[in-house]
Amino acid sequence: MQRRQIVVVGGGLAGTATALGFAEAGFDTLLAAPPAPEDKRSSAILGRSLAFLAELGIIEALQDRQAPLAVMRIVDDTGRLFRAPTVEFRASEIGLTAFGINALNADLAAALGACTGRSDRLEIRELKATDLTLEEDRAVVTLEDGTEIGADLVVAADGRRSPMREAAGIKAREWRYPQTAIVLNFDHTIDHNAVSTEFHTRTGPFTQVPLPGRRSSLVWVEEPKLAELYIDLKPEKLGQTIAEKMHWILGDVTIDGPIARYPLGGAKVERLTDRRLALVGEAGHAFPPIGAQGLNLGLRDAEALIRLVGESRDDPGSRVTMRRYEAARRSDISSRTAGVDMLNRSLLMDFLPVQAARSGGLTAMSLVPPLRQFAMREGLVPGAGLTGLPRSVRKWIGGDHAGRDHVE
Repeated sequence: MQRRQIVVVGGGLAGTATALGFAEAGFDTLLAAPPAPEDKRSSAILGRSLAFLAELGIIEALQDRQAPLAVMRIVDDTGRLFRAPTVEFRASEIGLTAFGINALNADLAAALGACTGRSDRLEIRELKATDLTLEEDRAVVTLEDGTEIGADLVVAADGRRSPMREAAGIKAREWRYPQTAIVLNFDHTIDHNAVSTEFHTRTGPFTQVPLPGRRSSLVWVEEPKLAELYIDLKPEKLGQTIAEKMHWILGDVTIDGPIARYPLGGAKVERLTDRRLALVGEAGHAFPPIGAQGLNLGLRDAEALIRLVGESRDDPGSRVTMRRYEAARRSDISSRTAGVDMLNRSLLMDFLPVQAARSGGLTAMSLVPPLRQFAMREGLVPGAGLTGLPRSVRKWIGGDHAGRDHVE
């Protein structure tokens, strides 16, 4: 039997970043994952997640294949009785040049690949993990070629249907929303000026996020039957429809590349750990593509796990370390899950008190700068709403170090 300190199962963005992070922290690490299909979607990387990737060299490897997110705008386009004013969250208001970046997942994967290729403590095997045995003093991962790998710690980052999680007997609760997300990229004739705009509609968020140049990504949440009709439109007609839904703020729109659709749903697990096993990313929580929470939450999982394991190098997968990881991540995951769920469901409900509450919350953030600033800091780094942003975050996303920084 072969032996490694850390085995990471799952070659998505979160899994690969986790494996690289462990290797860079000095652990003998193996990443078990077949090649992932090319992903034309984009991801917004914010706050602590961006700092984590930057410290691994991934943001530098992206070069100019990224766009800054300097302003996040929310527009109430529901047409309901209680309509909130437009709210703009500006990074400059909390002393930053941007909240983070947006990049194509394919470009993020390429940057990760360039960085993993330079690591001498990371081995990548393009094989599926087919079985997992958890023992008191080790975990054993079986690969599809029959190879058994003993490890001090196994990290399951193998998606929302995680075979490693199922092998450990960890149950997950899943739910569905009556919505479909249309995901695509498009060119436009007017500069986005690093502004992301989220239109709140009766069927869900309609969110434009900047890409380099006069180009943006779109996550369009719609009723399933209408989503099918929109996807079947000719590209020219679909581009015109998108421009109209954005009220022409970016001018004419041209569809760029394939169009994907995803049924909306979420998942939450009963626990994030077992003996010598930790769940990261969608293996531990699944989100609809709303509010840029999914990948950012997974990267915060990775950052926390690597930090905590680094504090117990003599036994990386000890029960104490697993309990500390569970405790460190539960609050962040629970609060983000509840927040995304509440936002999405509030848009679907015609119940007037719910609409009044949503409108009142947005109005308060529009009118009260301290509340708006609290929301921005908390959105970037959990717990930073009152304490201020960590210096590591300001270092990597630009800032004048104004505000209440704290030393990490």
